[in-house]
Amino acid sequence: MSIKEYKKKRDFEKSSEPKPENSKKSAKNKDSIFVIQEHDASRLHWDLRLEMNQVLKSWAIPKEPPKIKGIKRLAIQVEDHPLSYANFEGEIKEGYGKGTVKIWDKGKYNLKSKDDKKIEFTLYGKKLKGDYVLIKTKYGKSAEKSWLFFKSS
Repeated sequence: MSIKEYKKKRDFEKSSEPKPENSKKSAKNKDSIFVIQEHDASRLHWDLRLEMNQVLKSWAIPKEPPKIKGIKRLAIQVEDHPLSYANFEGEIKEGYGKGTVKIWDKGKYNLKSKDDKKIEFTLYGKKLKGDYVLIKTKYGKSAEKSWLFFKSS
């Protein structure tokens, strides 16, 4: 998913969400940022965002992210967001994503491994700490976008 999808879904004349900017940050995989935003939209959910290739790769999680090992959560991949979105809190008053957004957790993360079906990383947040995994699933209505998110240790 590209940042083009993010732009296409929003009217920046009406939305308080950040506009995409050109990032000058290096594309290192070590000590990248992550953010989880609680989004009280038509349904309460949490948005997991991982900095990769100068954007925030993003997944919507319908239930609170797991703090302990043994709990798995569905994570639906959504459009990439600009890096500036990592600090966004506020109310989206109209259109796509209408509702209140607040930062639930934020910090650095270290990417351990990544391929098309599995992403392993270590989170260094206030609420989430330790090793986590995203694994692509093959099931459901949105099979091409469905992942499982869980704490591995």
